[in-house]
Amino acid sequence: MSRFTKSIKENRTGIILMTLAAFLISLGQMYWKLSGAGINLELIGGFIFYFLGAVLMIVSFRFGSLSVLHPLLSLGYVFALFLGVFFIGESIGLLHLLGMLLIIIGVILIGGGDH
Repeated sequence: MSRFTKSIKENRTGIILMTLAAFLISLGQMYWKLSGAGINLELIGGFIFYFLGAVLMIVSFRFGSLSVLHPLLSLGYVFALFLGVFFIGESIGLLHLLGMLLIIIGVILIGGGDH
């Protein structure tokens, strides 16, 4: 078994939880944007999603190595890009796609290097 495979296997639960935390945090930030800086349901929903993501992030550290799990938070940028495109109607260009690809490659390389 390779080091990468071993690291993924040992940190599997933490990886899943941290990825979900990154998504929830991004979702919360999207709702904050949708609130238009007013006190409304979108703002409250954003706080709830962000809070759930933060709690899940803390819990995920119990199930894996910090050096593997913390870089996964950068997936939030990828999630934010997709949420912006699909729910807010923002456009993405070639540089956005390239940046997203580099983030994903970095997460794989750093996140899989526990040993």
